[in-house]
Amino acid sequence: MYYFASDIHLGAGDEQSARAVERRFVAWLDTVSRDAEAIFLVGDIFDFWFEYRRVVPKGFVRALGRLAELTDRGVRVAFFTGNHDMWVGDYLARECGMEIYTSPQVMTLAGKQVFIAHGDNMNIDGQPLLKLLNRVFRSRTLKWLFSWGVHPDLALKFGHWWSGKSRKRHGAADRRVALTEPRTGLVEEPGTGSLIEYAREYAQTHKVDHFVFGHMHFPRDFREGNFHVVNLGCWAENPSYAELDAAGEMTLKMHTS
Repeated sequence: MYYFASDIHLGAGDEQSARAVERRFVAWLDTVSRDAEAIFLVGDIFDFWFEYRRVVPKGFVRALGRLAELTDRGVRVAFFTGNHDMWVGDYLARECGMEIYTSPQVMTLAGKQVFIAHGDNMNIDGQPLLKLLNRVFRSRTLKWLFSWGVHPDLALKFGHWWSGKSRKRHGAADRRVALTEPRTGLVEEPGTGSLIEYAREYAQTHKVDHFVFGHMHFPRDFREGNFHVVNLGCWAENPSYAELDAAGEMTLKMHTS
């Protein structure tokens, strides 16, 4: 079995809320690891993550310990960076044994072609400001300057402030729905198209059986003939995951424990 989850946002909110989400995530890892061939973490696993050469953020010990334990047992864990944890370095790969991906991937799983992406930089053509910001924030030069010029305490304070602003933007239900639904007359932000429309356009020239996105915090399982898009939910509000079975069938499920 293959499992997919995103937008855990470990460390978000007050200490009690953050701990509850982490325990929920660890309990899910314990459950799916019983038959998991691979677990795909599709971005924003951390609410903010930045690595210095010898410093990483405090916390997340339950989750990181469990992930390291899983890879030690031979379970494949693939981590796709999101807009909240795009500045991952080599720590998670070296200490926890995870594969790190910084761009969308098409993988053959259970005999099916699966397109996996966090979804934060989809459909930004025609939006020069967003394209510029996307390029700037993913710049190795900026990351190097940030690590050398900003004290870790200040970096994390700024990061959590910025992450909080981003999460509030996801609170607009009409925006989330507009970006996870096909075009149906819903109000969309200028220049944005839904993730489903992005997948539909991509599928015109590529063979894909399932698309998996995170980012929008809104769980959605969209099917139209052989066209299938799964959008994963945020674990603070809509804890959900996708399951791909041995026959190549993908299902979106809610995590209830």
